[in-house]
Parts: sequence; C-alpha cells; structure tokens
Amino acid sequence: MLHRLPSQKTKNLLTNIAGVLFATIGSFHLLRVFYGWEAAVGNVPIPLWVSWVAVFAAFYLAYQLFLMDKGEEHR
Repeated sequence: MLHRLPSQKTKNLLTNIAGVLFATIGSFHLLRVFYGWEAAVGNVPIPLWVSWVAVFAAFYLAYQLFLMDKGEEHR
C-alpha cells in the first residue's frame, strides 16, 4: 500500500494551525506576566521570567510559521 504525501494545501493548513497555537500560548504567557498570575508545577512555583522567555519564543515561532506559510525564506 502506497502512502501519498500531504498536499501543499494541507501543509499550509497545518502550518497555520501551528502558528495560531504558538501565538495563543504566547498570549497566555503575556497575560500571566501583566496580571502577575502565579503558576506552579506540583509545589514548585514558576517565576515570571520563565513566562517572558516563553512569550518571546512562542511569538518568534508563530512569526516564522506564518512566514513559512507565505513561502518566504527567512533565517
């Protein structure tokens, strides 16, 4: 049985979905920073600087994914 490769339309859709997910994650981290929401994993509190790193990383990844969807090469 042969498997077909995904079409360009499917790749663009998946790239857009991933970009929106990263932008949403970045937005929630930004909200956490501005409102000072506390976060913890188990009993270990997560400092706000971790959210700042996550904001920049998530928005950078979203930006790159949206550029990739447009077919532009940026590195």
